[in-house]
Amino acid sequence: MVRDKETIAAISTPMGEGAIGIVRISGVYAFDIAGKVFRDPSGQRKRKLRPWGVRYGSIVDCRTGEYIDEVLAVAMPAPYSFTREDIVEFNCHGGTGVLTKVLETVIKCGARLAEPGEFTKRAFLAGRIDLSQAEAVIDVIRAKTDSARRLSLENLKGGLSSKVSMIRESVLGLLAHIEAAIDFPQEDIEVLEIQDMAEQAGEVISGLNSLINLGKSSRIYRDGVSVVLAGKPNVGKSSLFNVLIGKQRAIVTHIPGTTRDIIDDWTTIKGVPVRLVDTAGMRKTEDLVEKLGVEAANRQAEAADLVIVVIDGSCPVDDEDKDTLFRTVDKPGIIAINKCDLGVKVNENNIPPYAGVKKIIQVSARTGEGIDELEKALGELATTEIKDAGDNPVMVNLRQLEALENAMRSMEDALNILNSIKTTDLAAIDIQESLFWLDQITGRSASDDLMDKIFGEFCIGK
Repeated sequence: MVRDKETIAAISTPMGEGAIGIVRISGVYAFDIAGKVFRDPSGQRKRKLRPWGVRYGSIVDCRTGEYIDEVLAVAMPAPYSFTREDIVEFNCHGGTGVLTKVLETVIKCGARLAEPGEFTKRAFLAGRIDLSQAEAVIDVIRAKTDSARRLSLENLKGGLSSKVSMIRESVLGLLAHIEAAIDFPQEDIEVLEIQDMAEQAGEVISGLNSLINLGKSSRIYRDGVSVVLAGKPNVGKSSLFNVLIGKQRAIVTHIPGTTRDIIDDWTTIKGVPVRLVDTAGMRKTEDLVEKLGVEAANRQAEAADLVIVVIDGSCPVDDEDKDTLFRTVDKPGIIAINKCDLGVKVNENNIPPYAGVKKIIQVSARTGEGIDELEKALGELATTEIKDAGDNPVMVNLRQLEALENAMRSMEDALNILNSIKTTDLAAIDIQESLFWLDQITGRSASDDLMDKIFGEFCIGK
């Protein structure tokens, strides 16, 4: 058997303890291999699979006859399956030992262990999905919020592919006119004027730019935003961190400098995934460990999308507070005056010179006062980048975004040539380059190395 005709198998559910675990088999010999290990419930007699149905039975070792597990077998004949090959899935008990033993038995009977993402790669190679849809599979799996799930599923259904295909058709049409003008200059063929070609190129650029902006604005749903809690020691950053993520994640004591390392966790605000980061208190210190923590806190604040500067409201603003505000003055975010339940001694009128455009909110991590207002403000900041996404956002990953930007740059180069030099020969080269980058998104011109990189990020069972 050549490699692409081999039958593959893998565990398709997370390892660990669970009620159900699935071993998946795909390939031309999937039914034959499954037939060697699938028996009636007693494990004594071979049992036929039921196409498009579920059969109860057992798995036995095809060589020793050892009874391994009781299962439900699902058979999906080609081409109406995920890979467009024959697929069999055994629903076993969800224990690591059971699933591993079932997989070993299937491999003994003629299958080989699937490579990471090989089931999805076979679906791509069979033409069931294109490359952007294949990448959407992993996006669905990794979706942290319902918004990310919906956008990922839209791409899985071909949302991004259809938008790219519409632009591609325009590029292809323009290229056909240009090549006709180059190849048949003396023939009686209707050819666009250079001005009309330039107008078409401009329309393509506009379409690409719109898609790029949609992708950038909806990136937040895919990657989330990083929000850093910054401030001097003992202002209540860790307490606020625990309140915002809804669990006791960070250690809280009355001793300044308790947090010395970076602590982060994910939460969801207004449908946007937020990576919240608790950091060491920002101050000058001679303690080596704490000093390293402060340096890490500064790096996190610089790299963050948003920052929440926490100030102890029970005492006046001091130089350490001002230093933190100065460090983050250009970073969008919020100033949280914490411990407002103890009486606020901070004069908010003295803060704006150091605050930039940050909103000031009084909160209490202990009583919950002001937390709703803080979350609302944080949610508004987190969604700022997607307010212009409209009613039809599209999920675009970094690879796809780079390809779109390269396609637009090539088309802009072609437009400049048409407008300035007014020649079609050189413009055709850039338009072909633009077409190449569009085909990188859907996989029409994807190299083996690119596909290996993409599918290598998948788990083995997908």
